[in-house]
Amino acid sequence: MRRTRILTAVLALAAGLLAGTPPALATADAPAAPAPLAAESYTWRNARIDGGGFVPGIVFNRKEKNLAYARTDIGGAYRWQESSRTWTPLLDSVGWNEWGHTGVVSLASDPVDPNKVFAAVGTYTNGWDPTNGAVLRSADRGASWQKTDLPFKLGGNMPGRGMGERLAVDPNKDSVLYLGAPSGKGLWRSTDSGVTWSQVTNFPNVGTYAQDPSDTSGYASDNQGIVWVTFDESTGTAGSATKTIYVGVADQGNAVYRSTDAGATWSRLAGQPTGYLAHKGVLDAVNGYLYLAYSDKGGPYDGGKGRLYRYATATGTWTDISPVAEADTYYGFSGLTVDRQHPGTVMATAYSSWWPDTQIFRSTNSGGTWTKAWDYSSYPNRDNRYTMDVSSVPWLTWGANPSPPEQTPKLGWMTEALEIDPFNSDRMMYGTGATIYGTEDLTKWDSGAKFTVRPMVQGLEETAVNDLASPPSGAPLLSALGDIGGFRHTDLTKVPAMMYTSPNFTTTTSLDYAEKDPNTVVRVGDQDSGPHVAFSTDNGANWFAGTDPSGVSGGGTVAAAADGSRFVWSPQGTGVQYTTGFGSSWSASSGIPAGAVVESDRVDPKTFYGFKSGKFYVSSDGGATFTASAATGLPSGDSVRFKALPGTKGDVWLAGGASDGAYGLWHSTDAGATFTKLSGVEQADTIGFGKAAAGASYQTLYTSAKIGGVRGIFRSTDKGASWTRINDDAHQWGWTGGAITGDPRVYGRVYVATNGRGIVYGDTSDTGGGSGGGGGTDPTPTPTGACTVTYKVTNQWSGGFQADVQLTNSGSSAWTGWSLGWTFADGQKVSQVWNAEHTQTGAAVTVKNVGWNAGVAAGSSVGFGFTGSWSGTNTKPTAFTLGDRTCTTG
Repeated sequence: MRRTRILTAVLALAAGLLAGTPPALATADAPAAPAPLAAESYTWRNARIDGGGFVPGIVFNRKEKNLAYARTDIGGAYRWQESSRTWTPLLDSVGWNEWGHTGVVSLASDPVDPNKVFAAVGTYTNGWDPTNGAVLRSADRGASWQKTDLPFKLGGNMPGRGMGERLAVDPNKDSVLYLGAPSGKGLWRSTDSGVTWSQVTNFPNVGTYAQDPSDTSGYASDNQGIVWVTFDESTGTAGSATKTIYVGVADQGNAVYRSTDAGATWSRLAGQPTGYLAHKGVLDAVNGYLYLAYSDKGGPYDGGKGRLYRYATATGTWTDISPVAEADTYYGFSGLTVDRQHPGTVMATAYSSWWPDTQIFRSTNSGGTWTKAWDYSSYPNRDNRYTMDVSSVPWLTWGANPSPPEQTPKLGWMTEALEIDPFNSDRMMYGTGATIYGTEDLTKWDSGAKFTVRPMVQGLEETAVNDLASPPSGAPLLSALGDIGGFRHTDLTKVPAMMYTSPNFTTTTSLDYAEKDPNTVVRVGDQDSGPHVAFSTDNGANWFAGTDPSGVSGGGTVAAAADGSRFVWSPQGTGVQYTTGFGSSWSASSGIPAGAVVESDRVDPKTFYGFKSGKFYVSSDGGATFTASAATGLPSGDSVRFKALPGTKGDVWLAGGASDGAYGLWHSTDAGATFTKLSGVEQADTIGFGKAAAGASYQTLYTSAKIGGVRGIFRSTDKGASWTRINDDAHQWGWTGGAITGDPRVYGRVYVATNGRGIVYGDTSDTGGGSGGGGGTDPTPTPTGACTVTYKVTNQWSGGFQADVQLTNSGSSAWTGWSLGWTFADGQKVSQVWNAEHTQTGAAVTVKNVGWNAGVAAGSSVGFGFTGSWSGTNTKPTAFTLGDRTCTTG
């Protein structure tokens, strides 16, 4: 279940893109190395989990069918892809220095020009986030962005983040936007399509509500501010600013304000209920009703009482339309939506009903009467109007077997986002603390038949990753994740059946395997009650709980001996501990401070290492005693990660530090007795190892680092003498300082931990195993044999489109390169291609392979995609050529 998510680096310092269109945003103690070259090509994908985090907002465009967006609290924004029924990430270009801009507090899709979309970004309003918030604007549906920095912070991961939307576009004059700010900063307006912003100085109330005013960190004590803006489109005409605007304020006595003169003046809406916060304000202009969902708290976790109200815009009459009596609520209301095809149909959620389940309410008579998604037949038995099908994401059951009235999978929790498709009354999507659910037969609700709820979340990857391991045998990837524990991936392209269970940790903080016996795995983590350590003897497929030593309050870090005979654990709440066997009893380690990060030597089963506050520690007796190394010059803080190299005793790499002190990458070949700092690495935060390049004697190194003045993901095949940046500016994923590891079985494959975009993995085109990038490209050989082409337009909008092309070798001989040509009939222009290279002369287009997809076996296919522009018509090409042959079209 999802609680407060706070960036790992913040705590340390204080104590896919999927293969597809890449969106884009416009002091070392030694000399820096020359700027690193880019690798020939890396393809980046997610290890599929599907979801895994809180989705506080879903936005449908009301002008164009099938255009929808989702916002997450720390993992960016996404656009719905109807053809594949998947989500495309839009903010992977956010870089390290602005990691806070992966938190999206609000999103608005332009109701006049559907090509335009806006995002208000920023993760924390207190000092945890080093940058102010910003408004991003896109004229191509999020494929590229321009940015306006704001003079205040925004809180995509702050309390109250499920309220909204705080950002809104005037439906009659789309150059006008409003943004509700937190922290007492008030209401802001742009009149030039989001380029510049100014405060609406005459808006009378900046908000008063804070979740916990006594919180000294500034997290729960922040004023939640202006929480939504809603236009009454019936009070304006095309090209003129809408006259009537409603604004929700985090003030339990004065929650709703209105302007009837396009924002020139504002007043509190008379007669409104008090004692609540209005989480949502949704207007039905057809019938003249403003619907409001109220809670006594800001959410998204809390809320003990709530009401639903209907405000008649013409008469000013307020009507309590709550589906249950106030005395019967133990939750607040949110997730408010109107069926635009049938405006009298309204739905809302009991967002804070954690037990036994969330509730969804539906009315077809403007709130006169309501029905529930489920009710009691005879307590504790339930009668559901729906069926749940989570076969595509089976871990959503949590492996649970609850007693009635709880069920698994749950209908949800933290259900603040709920939207009926404005073009399709049968389609509804709603966000939970773990996924996006949806249905496409919603109107069965009204006939008494059961509608089906399924995950509609593929492509949206929102986990925060704490640790990664890629053993030399067994599953290629083991992960330690926030909120949902972690997974054993046997196939990176498929959703695992279940997270780690027996026990389930809410968050897994660290894991390790025995280098010489990868079937032996240990993990540690956080949970409300029960042991904080678990073991596996079958490579993480099955688990059993260990026993906590006294005083343990959280997971900390853990290390397995090279042969699996013993373990060292540095938990929260007590000092470092060691055990032989599987943790039935623990003994305190001496000579090492509490809270130290621990790792094991990958060769000697009795050698363990630790680090704390600038000191490196070594144990040669299985963790019983540690001795501080004499090594100096290491980072003084605790933002450090280190690993020992498999196969070589005493070979240790250490990364970390801070910009105001020692920061970089260090290497030891004598078990930490001495360390040498790599002069060419200005900053480094992670270190990992993978399969050695062809002809290399040392394993490949990977790091999230700053080298040559550039922040990125880097690879070295020569023991750190030279480095290649293997990501690019379109693939940055914000903060990547949690963990990194190469794959010991696949050269060039690297797994990268993100803080909200899940596990990203990259594969290289550098099959020769070289360390650098650049170089010439050999002429593409002419393939022989037959070919088949399938050309599919996957998305189209005014002036632009996206297409996927599949080229199949339908002959009998393998290709070692390919070049596909066609001619557009209507003057279309290709603007961007992925998984291939292209040229265009007039109407003639030529697309050729990149290095990694040159080889196509007989009977196999290769695919690429592109975006382009068009006007008038967008006729598909009908003839494709491969060399001197014409391909069959599929």
